[in-house]
Amino acid sequence: MSTAAWFHCFSGIAGDMSLGALVDAGADVAEVRGLLERLPVGGWSIAAEPVLRAGVAGTQVHVRAEETSVVRTYGHIAGMVDEARLPDRVRQRAMAIFDALAVAEGRLHRRPPEQVHFHEVGAIDAIIDIVGTCAALEVLGIDTVHCSAVATGTGMVRAAHGMLPNPAPATLELLRGCPTYGLDTPVELTTPTGAAIVSALAHFGALPAMTVAATGFGAGTADPDGRPNLLQIVIGEVADASFAGAGGQSLVVLETNVDDATGETLAHAVEALLDAGAADAWVTSILMKKGRPAHTVHVLADPALLGQLAEVLRSETGTLGVRGTTVQRWASTREEATASVDDLPVRVKVSPGRVKVEHDDAAKVARLTGRPLREVVSLAEASWRSEHHDHPHPHQHLDPDPGDDRD
Repeated sequence: MSTAAWFHCFSGIAGDMSLGALVDAGADVAEVRGLLERLPVGGWSIAAEPVLRAGVAGTQVHVRAEETSVVRTYGHIAGMVDEARLPDRVRQRAMAIFDALAVAEGRLHRRPPEQVHFHEVGAIDAIIDIVGTCAALEVLGIDTVHCSAVATGTGMVRAAHGMLPNPAPATLELLRGCPTYGLDTPVELTTPTGAAIVSALAHFGALPAMTVAATGFGAGTADPDGRPNLLQIVIGEVADASFAGAGGQSLVVLETNVDDATGETLAHAVEALLDAGAADAWVTSILMKKGRPAHTVHVLADPALLGQLAEVLRSETGTLGVRGTTVQRWASTREEATASVDDLPVRVKVSPGRVKVEHDDAAKVARLTGRPLREVVSLAEASWRSEHHDHPHPHQHLDPDPGDDRD
């Protein structure tokens, strides 16, 4: 079994609401604080307070930080996160959120993401909200993040650049491609920080099939009449991806149509996506309007990497938009081993009933020995089977997504 969290954004989402909901659902504040203290920055404190919003009980997390005029860049924050030596999943999720923020701000201010200056989001309290949310997810052992459609307010909001329309431009940019709707409430229900958290980490839809283990409510600062300003979270167990049952591993397929890219450009885009962490990437031929031949570039992605993979897809293809679809994957267990051909090593991937030779290794051996490639492949498979006839499934290294045998 794996553990999933579903954010119900019926009154929007902000960074403090996200952290508060996870604490309300059982994340230990002391453990979260311990991870946050690894960040190379001081002058802050964090505390949780039980509150009521429209009669509903929740938790409000207060992050207090010393005021400073420092404006941090994306590179500065990335350095802070790397220096903190956080658990891998905490670091990856935090960087996915900051990546999404940098891309959105860069598009709005027409500058490269690495040159973006964070104002509100670069403040210590916002950094604590983001990294704290990722730390709380880890404390609770959350494997996948899901999210409902996101509610937004109306009117105007005050920002570093002055008064802005509500929802703020950065919020809408971050929610591009995400389901959202407006409420006639003059409150900033969804902030850029909150939008970045769900756009970077979650795939969207109704409450997924799960056995509910815990729920919680994170409170926003405002307390408008007639509506509980709360973010609800539901945590539960779902079937693990290693079983071909009702609940597979939740992934997202990103796609875009392009009609002006060369074959070389598309091949480079696929390699760049795989290098950026895609579980798989491929291209299909399509026919667009007016009979134009074109291609669709597909990316199979972990929700935690959506921001960076969407940006690679956009930058490498020049597309004007990316769409996403939530999918379930049931991956068979595959393991890596090594066979020998003419005393040269050849890596193989082994799954129940199948041995597959790594093409690059086989091609290298074919060049060195002068043997035909097909013969090298056949000899490598036979070599492994002869060495492991008493042990049909080696266990040297478990690898659910090996090499070029992707899905």
